[in-house]
Amino acid sequence: MKRMKKTWLGLFALMLVFAVVATGCGSKEEKSEGGTESGSAQTESVREIKHAMGTTKLTGTPQRVVVLTNEGTEALLALGVKPIGAVQSFEGDPWYPHIKDQMEGVEVLGGESQPNIELIASLKPDLIIGNKMRQEKVYDQLSAIAPTVMSETLRGEWQNNFKLYAEALNKKEDGDKLLADFAKKIEDAKTTLGDNLQKKVSIVRFMPDKTRIYYNETFSGMILDQIGMARPEAQSKDGFADDVNKDRIPDMDGDILFYFMYNPDGSDTTQKVADEWMNDPLWKNLSVAKNNNVHQVDDAIWNTSGGIISANKMVDELLTYFK
Repeated sequence: MKRMKKTWLGLFALMLVFAVVATGCGSKEEKSEGGTESGSAQTESVREIKHAMGTTKLTGTPQRVVVLTNEGTEALLALGVKPIGAVQSFEGDPWYPHIKDQMEGVEVLGGESQPNIELIASLKPDLIIGNKMRQEKVYDQLSAIAPTVMSETLRGEWQNNFKLYAEALNKKEDGDKLLADFAKKIEDAKTTLGDNLQKKVSIVRFMPDKTRIYYNETFSGMILDQIGMARPEAQSKDGFADDVNKDRIPDMDGDILFYFMYNPDGSDTTQKVADEWMNDPLWKNLSVAKNNNVHQVDDAIWNTSGGIISANKMVDELLTYFK
């Protein structure tokens, strides 16, 4: 009897040990699933974004984004991110017509060169996207408000800038896909244009106080170059643009001429400038004018906004003139 009693007591003690161990394991698993004591289970990784002003650390996916360039605004919208605040468009009141519907409720933060710092701070952003060329002097103020990422320049760099913004927004894969889609659009345009690629495309811009001939390092010039379209000899060169007098009108000739007009105050001032130039004898003597192959296009899409939405729209519009 004594031996049997000891055996049962031993078995009972062993069962208690197993019960305690099982209970302990269960409580650890519950804590791990709840995320309260699971170490890195719920910890978001820290990303280091290298940009024009240094390196900025970001955690997770930003939810309250402020953007301080026009092309940056298009980048956000294309990536499915509606900013809480943005600098106003160079044309429109306050947004370009082609993005107006997507910007309802977005706070207007002033212009690219003078964003409203106090208003930005009041929005409590978790990411600010800007550009060194525009906001270098206020970078320290901006970075004191929230993590700030800045691209280097706005001239001819929209695709590199787009990659940077996508990375900062934690949307690198989405950004890569959108750029791949644009690259395919370019290749499709080459196929569609065929022999029309040999036609020389002239680009001219009229403004209230000046007139310009545009070269390869402009927004429209770079897209034409990507497609492989020919340019008139006088325009087929590196560089941004030249402010010209009427004696340079002959340099505007080509097989097809696209012009856009910048008129920020909404008056007819720029239209009067364009009319004056087009009534000049030198203009009327251009072969492109004689052949009625001069076309006005949207300044925002072909030049000013400078972002991925406009790039896609420009290629689509360009093709309509060569059907």
